[in-house]
Amino acid sequence: MIPYNTLVVLFGATALGVAAGVVGCFMLLRKRSLVSDALSHATLPGLAGAFIVGALLGVEGRSLPLLLAGAAISGWLGVVAVQAITRHTRLAEDAAIGAVLSVFFGIGVVLLSVVQALPTGGAAGIESFIFGQTAGMRASEAIGLGLLALAAVAAVAILFKELRLVAFDEQFARVQGWPAGRIDLALMALVTLVTVVGLQTVGLILIIAMLITPPAAARFWSDSLPVMLAVAGTVGGLSGLIGAWLSASYADLPAGAVIVLVATLLFFLSLLLGPARGLLARAIRREQVKGVIARGEAGP
Repeated sequence: MIPYNTLVVLFGATALGVAAGVVGCFMLLRKRSLVSDALSHATLPGLAGAFIVGALLGVEGRSLPLLLAGAAISGWLGVVAVQAITRHTRLAEDAAIGAVLSVFFGIGVVLLSVVQALPTGGAAGIESFIFGQTAGMRASEAIGLGLLALAAVAAVAILFKELRLVAFDEQFARVQGWPAGRIDLALMALVTLVTVVGLQTVGLILIIAMLITPPAAARFWSDSLPVMLAVAGTVGGLSGLIGAWLSASYADLPAGAVIVLVATLLFFLSLLLGPARGLLARAIRREQVKGVIARGEAGP
């Protein structure tokens, strides 16, 4: 019999994995994986800033809604900063991401030192967002993650045509009159939502892995986008489910890190066995081509 608390954690971690896998596919196809990295690190000053504001206003600084609101605002500002630098300067996107990531993370570390000096207490409530605290998930948080997964899948289903067009050929979409900028903002809003809600589960350092690893694994299984979305959601969900179960079964195993390690294992299995781009499938096709060539040379 699985304990109730373990069931709550398994459900929440699985839901987060599904949502991250589905939404992360479009970030991977748009070659914007590092934007997710900048976004996750940009949430740190928002978390610390929200804690300080709450303490100054006499509100409970460890309030979950307050911390998530701060993380969402600073994460969104980080993404906007990357887009503004890329659009209005000659810097490449990777340079803009590196600059924004380092600046926001540096500000976050400084604000954390301020939080440590506050008379209201240390930063224990914030540290759970940095490293994740899956084992402490409550039923309300698991339900929230389930609703997030449903909302993410529904949003992708509704905007599937637009997201696919912008993901594969943004310039063509602009020429055809599609609002590529607004579609991009909708995608970033989804990524921000998944990142902020997933902070408490796997932490801001590891949430990027959940957004990128399942889609990267799915890329080896099919060239069809609907199939890739289904495989990425499955890989993400299995990563959350197996990782959370292992963490609950063995003491002192950090759930966030185990979830990411399971996702990494599934990635390497996909790399080896994926029928579309996997190493084994490529080797078989190469041998088949060699056989055809050999038979052609042996013929009249």
